[in-house]
This record gives sequence, structure tokens and C-alpha cells, in this order.
Amino acid sequence: MSSRGWILFLAMSVIWGIPYLLIKVAVEGVSVPVLVFARVAVGAAVLLPLALSRRTVEIVRGHWKALAGFAFFEIIAAWWLLSDAERHLTSSMTGLLIAAAPIIAAVLDRLTGGERLGTKRILGLAVGIAGVTVLAGPHLGGSTWPIVEVLLVATCYAIAPLIAARYLADVPALPMTAVCLGFAAVVYAGPAAATWPSEMPSTRVLLALAGLALICTALAFLVFFALIREVGAARALVFTYINPAVALAAGVIVLNEPLTLWNVAALVLILVGCVLATHRRAAAPARAGSEPTHVGPASPCAPRRRTP
Repeated sequence: MSSRGWILFLAMSVIWGIPYLLIKVAVEGVSVPVLVFARVAVGAAVLLPLALSRRTVEIVRGHWKALAGFAFFEIIAAWWLLSDAERHLTSSMTGLLIAAAPIIAAVLDRLTGGERLGTKRILGLAVGIAGVTVLAGPHLGGSTWPIVEVLLVATCYAIAPLIAARYLADVPALPMTAVCLGFAAVVYAGPAAATWPSEMPSTRVLLALAGLALICTALAFLVFFALIREVGAARALVFTYINPAVALAAGVIVLNEPLTLWNVAALVLILVGCVLATHRRAAAPARAGSEPTHVGPASPCAPRRRTP
């Protein structure tokens, strides 16, 4: 990998590993609808002009139903549930639970007629589920709804790429992402207006919102597209295995969240489960320089068939 490729790779590992930290800070001062609206509106404002300048938005015509379904699972529902859950969970625990997405994706893929699960992938499912159990176990004595919310987010992140792979494979990433963010902004405009804060949020909250919108959404997609052009789609996805570790470290270092043996054990089990559960027979790698197709906001440890 070139020096430019490594720089882009490291940037993506951090950029899509810190949203959980920023969400945790932002929900202290604004409602969930305001948080999500700020993120998607700014993202759309940055990416839509780029898509229009390249005359690629026209390609999405005829795909509106699939785009609406993808946007619902990948952004509208997922980001609401994620933000609401972080009102009660630590950012590091949230990031680790989200890493279960490929475990769920592997099951859904098989249930919808996908590739049969071999011994290695079944072992991966078992190991990944064990990791989630280790992580969630100590919290089962209290309210479990926030944990359920995060697992629902992981399910949304598993469903969305199935929609993209089957109905949006010929839609380039940039217009698809821009349109989905724009659609989400329209959906959230009303709820955000109804829950707009009566007082100016603290500087800490405003910076978190700005970071989510500008860095973790708009800039993240631009860097990710550049990474795919530099190293190809298959190699670009490797960074998703680093995101949970970044989320754990960010929460511990910045927010003084506890680092426990259970967290570390869960991280190892979930990542090993991800690798095994998403193992597929060798295929020809995507060439560098190609335009990525179906793409959505990344979830940590995303399944390899999904371009985050």
C-alpha cells in the first residue's frame, strides 16, 4: 500500500471509530432528532453539490423505493436508535455492541438465500454471540432496552447492505449517499424543529455536533471514496475491523469510561467472530481506482460484502 493509502486508511480507522464518543457528548445537550438532523443535513449539504457537479444524481432515478429502504435502515432508524441508546450506555460499550453487525448479517444473508454457512462461519457466529453475551451480561440486571436498541442498530446495519447489494448495485456511491442523507434530513426536519433547544447548547456539545456532521459524515465519505480509488474496495474495508478498538480507546481516554477485562474479552471475541463469520471463498479483488457502488455510513466491523 502506498503512503497515501496508509494515510487514508488510518484516517478512516479514526474517523469512523469516534462517532460514538461524539454522540455521547452531543446527547447531553440536544435531543436525538436535533442530533441526527444536524448530522445528515450538513452531510447532504456537502455531498449533494459534489454529486450534482459530476452529473451522477440522475443515476438514482428509478431506484427510489430501494433508496428509501436503504436510507431508513442505514440512517433514519439506525442513527435514532444509536443516539437514544447512548443516553444510557457508555460510548465504548455501544461501539463494541455495534460490532455484532456482521454476525447478524451472516444469518440474514443465509435466511434470504445467500451462501451456505460452513463450519468456519458457524464457529464465527458462536464466537461473536459469546462476545456480545460477555459484554452485555453485567448489564442485564437493569434496563435492557438500550442494549436492545444497539442490537437493533446492528440489525439495521446488516439489512441495509442486503438492500444495496440486491437493488442498488449499479448506483455509484456518491449520489446514493448524498440522496440518502438528503432524504433523511427531510424526514428529521420536523422532529428537530419541534425539539429544538430553547437555549444555546454548550461549546462542548456544539463541537461534538460539528465533529459528527463535518468529520464523521461529510469528510468521512470523501476520504472513504478516495481510499477505495487508492487501494480498491476489498482492501479498503479492512479498517472496519479497527473501529471497535478505536471506539473503546476513545471512550476510555477522553470520557474516562471504565476499561474492564470484560470489555477487552468481548472486543477480542467479537472481532474474531467477525472475521470468521464473514469469511468467504476467495474472489477476484476489486481494482484500485474504480468507482465504489453501494455504500452507506459505516458500522464498525462491517461485513466484507458491504462498503461502509
